[in-house]
Amino acid sequence: MLEISNVSKVYPTPRGPLRVLSGVSLSLQRGDAAAVMGPSGSGKSTLLYIAGALEPPTAGAVTLDGADPYRLPEPALAAFRNRMIGFIFQDHCLLPQCSVLENVLVPTLVAENRADYPKRARELLEQVALADRMDHRPSELSGGERQRVALARALILRPRLLLCDEPTGNLDEASAEVVAGLLLELHAHRETILMVVTHSSALAARFPLRYELRHANLHPAGA
Repeated sequence: MLEISNVSKVYPTPRGPLRVLSGVSLSLQRGDAAAVMGPSGSGKSTLLYIAGALEPPTAGAVTLDGADPYRLPEPALAAFRNRMIGFIFQDHCLLPQCSVLENVLVPTLVAENRADYPKRARELLEQVALADRMDHRPSELSGGERQRVALARALILRPRLLLCDEPTGNLDEASAEVVAGLLLELHAHRETILMVVTHSSALAARFPLRYELRHANLHPAGA
């Protein structure tokens, strides 16, 4: 499903090239759930953005369902990313002027068969216990509720790959537990690949596959 093969990422800086990733490889199959840990600046988010077709690698290859998104022209790449990948960021990135329901429907604005999605959006919001918040604005929600909206939005198009960048990083303990529980419930249904990057060792410990990024290299946790 997801194959990251010998990927490196180097950024130019005034002091010379900065190598963030060096020969990183990772293979995930349908239903897998993996957590990637590492200190700030270790390259976790860079790896996530490369996996999500947001940031091309300097070297190496990425394929999802056998397709290399970085070989696609920009319009096709944007369509691939919208259809195949769902994102959850540390900051929920909701549109403040839109209702909860409208925020969940944002990815469907360029999708086909749009008439089917309002019903699915309502079902997803019921699953994340926000059925009574559909008409609210993000400013009327708690941090945990906003992140649950972001989860519903990420799932609206039934992506093959779900990527989460510090999904509980800005939440209090109780809200973080709710969001973590929803992610693990999703894994239990084995409908998609789930990759989480996190500072939280407690959250990472709940995932069956665990990796650490150290010195630009990816290692099985504890190795």
